[in-house]
Amino acid sequence: MAVARDKRPPMVRRTALREGLVDIDGARIAEATEELRHRGRATLHDRLHRVRMAGGLAVQAGLAAALAYFVSHRLLGNPQPVFAPISAVGTLAASVGQRFRRTVELIVGVGIGVAIGDLLIYLLGTGAWQLGLVVTVAILLTIFAGASVAIVIQAAATAVLIVTLSPSTQNLEIPRFVDAFLGGGIALLVTAVLLPLNPLRVINRAARPALDLLAAQLDATADGLRKRDRATIQQALERLRNNKEELATLAEAIEGAKETATLSPARWHRRDELTHYAEAADPIDRAMRNAGTLIRRSVTLIEDEEPAPDPMPDAINHLAESVRLLKHEFAVGEEPQKARERSLRAVSEAGRAYGAGVGFSGSVVVAQIRTAASDLLVASGIEQEEANRCIRTAFGEQERPIGEPAEPGETPKPPTAPPVG
Repeated sequence: MAVARDKRPPMVRRTALREGLVDIDGARIAEATEELRHRGRATLHDRLHRVRMAGGLAVQAGLAAALAYFVSHRLLGNPQPVFAPISAVGTLAASVGQRFRRTVELIVGVGIGVAIGDLLIYLLGTGAWQLGLVVTVAILLTIFAGASVAIVIQAAATAVLIVTLSPSTQNLEIPRFVDAFLGGGIALLVTAVLLPLNPLRVINRAARPALDLLAAQLDATADGLRKRDRATIQQALERLRNNKEELATLAEAIEGAKETATLSPARWHRRDELTHYAEAADPIDRAMRNAGTLIRRSVTLIEDEEPAPDPMPDAINHLAESVRLLKHEFAVGEEPQKARERSLRAVSEAGRAYGAGVGFSGSVVVAQIRTAASDLLVASGIEQEEANRCIRTAFGEQERPIGEPAEPGETPKPPTAPPVG
């Protein structure tokens, strides 16, 4: 309910306060202040998490840049060792999970940029319009050849450097080749041998925000169903929809960890665990999407005043706890037995809710609980066919139409999947 603003002069309001009256603006100001405090804490938490996630990469990049500079300047005698540290940092930071490919792209891009820059300088000389022409030709030729975006950018950047530095720096081409190769090679050396990150720790940190988000919004949905609170469930839906960054971070971390386990002898013993994590990424993404449908249909259920039997929110709570258990058991390297058991408990409660009688949207919620639980079972390492069999067993069987009350002692039958939307 909106609160009317007190339009009296400030002196009158202060007098009223001294006389024991209530300032009607106070509650609204306090609420806004608390919201700002909450956002500030959340923002600080997110930033600190990002710093922790990027801390290892930052140290690797610093070490690689320093080594590339030292080798190029002191050992190879390059008086201006600019390109080597740039190549090292570019290899580490630009394509996490594809660093070997990034090194190759750097060298290919440098070759194209040098060739185009030198040719056009020889034919046209140097100047502003020549620089613009060189960059345009470098980009168009690399795109025509089907090169990646990284090669296109590198070719254009190298062409710019050749045109702008060639008049003052002689014999720039060979050192540029050497530095590109040197920087990329040192970056791979730092990643694989000198300072390899713990791949499981990287993945655990990346997975935590995505799984925490999913569990929290499932719990909020269960609470909203119990209270018939549409606003709470709608808010959970909006928060879950903003999960692209969390999933992208998880996918990138998995690729980077797989690369580390492939290149670094010190991390070879982690390959099996990383394979398990990599195989879990897709079903976790599917669980997110199915949970989104579950929450969206929970909103419709409240709007259409359909029944929400008590086991329904209980099932969603069990699903949320399964996500948390999966996160914990992955982090400590345990077989996720508890997560599997909780997923099946969610399905069993969903069966009880279905047997108690649900409407159309309620049947979709039940179906999505089953589907999300199946996704979590697959993420835990169970084959899809076996997960489906476990879901059917946990749900039970029933012979009545949707919405018809169950007979005493009757067990539920899985609903045929209604349209999702």
